[in-house]
Amino acid sequence: MLVVCANSNALKGALKIRDSVKLTLTPLGLVLLLSGCQLFPSAQQSILPPSVEPIKQESIDSHTFYLSPDQNVVGTLASVTARETDTLSDIARNYGLGYNDITLANQNSEPWALTNEQTILLPLRFVLPDTPHQGMVLNLANMRMFYYPHTPGGTLLTFPVGIGRQGWNTPLGSTQIMSKKANPDWTVPASIKREHLMQGDVLPNVIHSGPDNPLGNYAFSLGFKSILIHGTNKPYGIGMQVSHGCIQLYPEDIEFLFNKVEVGTPVKIVYQPYMVAWEGDMLYVEAHPSLEKWAKQQNSLQKDLRNKLKKLAAEKHAIVDWKQVDSILQRSDGIPSPVLVNSPDAADISAKALLLQHPDKLLNQPQVMELTDQDWSIVTNPMQNRAEAQKLAAMLNHQEPQIPARFMDSADGYKVIAGPFKDSQEAKLNAKRIKHLFELDVTVRAPRNSAYCINQMLKSVACKMST
Repeated sequence: MLVVCANSNALKGALKIRDSVKLTLTPLGLVLLLSGCQLFPSAQQSILPPSVEPIKQESIDSHTFYLSPDQNVVGTLASVTARETDTLSDIARNYGLGYNDITLANQNSEPWALTNEQTILLPLRFVLPDTPHQGMVLNLANMRMFYYPHTPGGTLLTFPVGIGRQGWNTPLGSTQIMSKKANPDWTVPASIKREHLMQGDVLPNVIHSGPDNPLGNYAFSLGFKSILIHGTNKPYGIGMQVSHGCIQLYPEDIEFLFNKVEVGTPVKIVYQPYMVAWEGDMLYVEAHPSLEKWAKQQNSLQKDLRNKLKKLAAEKHAIVDWKQVDSILQRSDGIPSPVLVNSPDAADISAKALLLQHPDKLLNQPQVMELTDQDWSIVTNPMQNRAEAQKLAAMLNHQEPQIPARFMDSADGYKVIAGPFKDSQEAKLNAKRIKHLFELDVTVRAPRNSAYCINQMLKSVACKMST
């Protein structure tokens, strides 16, 4: 592998990497994720015969980077081969990405029905928002937090976030961390109580700390009224517009930040869908789709981007490839891409992504217990499409709380079997959840070997195996 660095400090910085996301228990090897460093296949690597398995790196840093004072691009584009049991959400969480990050970078993949050996791009390369490198910066456009504990230069921590949905948008502006609390209780705002009541869901005035609390285990209060930065009990909403205005993080990320962020830390919330930065002698653009609230500003923001590119290119007497810029804006895939004449295109960039080993187990990936003859279960009607059955099973497994499910072939199609459930009450409750969530009629099946089943058999009602 040929390593190209734009400055001599990059290698020194690489040796200081810590807080890596570990894919295995093996320590992190030499990985150049820093200023001016990119990985390209060497001449020797390029002539290896197809039968030779390419070398895959065991781990990569996805949260912690070291910045020089003028550095504005960090990280490395990587890839991993999926397993059929994976989903894009599982892979995203394992590598410190949100749902938006990974689905934009893999627009031709079905998020809930991957295939074995399918290549998944990991957009772990970021152009930093155009703000001072201090305190906490939240960019709503790419749903990502950038935390600068020290300025200028030093360490950068970055995490994916969930933000307010349309009608409950997260506010823009400058504020600060006013307080922080572990195991917070949630005093439910009257507006949210009314919203839930219209859906037939009666909320109490206060939801105490625990698994039902949407604030998770940690929360920071801001100077904005009723807006918090907090964890979540529904982690697969990270990278989506799902909240009532608050900023949500994965449980593991908010716990990590809680002990690092001090009261009084400045917080700046911006909306920057198009970010531009030099790295060495190359000019990069990172583009994201417009969020609904700011959709009318898209043309104006793109015009500003073009003007900024003209100015930056003129400073170094460089020539912008405007067709490349148009392509990047059209894709809006969140991957920093070069825009100068004769620079690599999207296919070239993806082909050079750093290859990673698939971990034995993805972080917090839902597990499904084996069904036995003593378990209650739920079965769907047969489906003719295998991918649809796989998708449904995956989405059930990612509900909060989980509805354990798997899909299997049957004589008349593919069925999704949910369970095990401890009793008929739990099975019927989850059958109602499935009908409400997916508008599907399902069948509750009793255990094959149980007193209940024997009693039903005596009444000439057949008991079938859950599987």
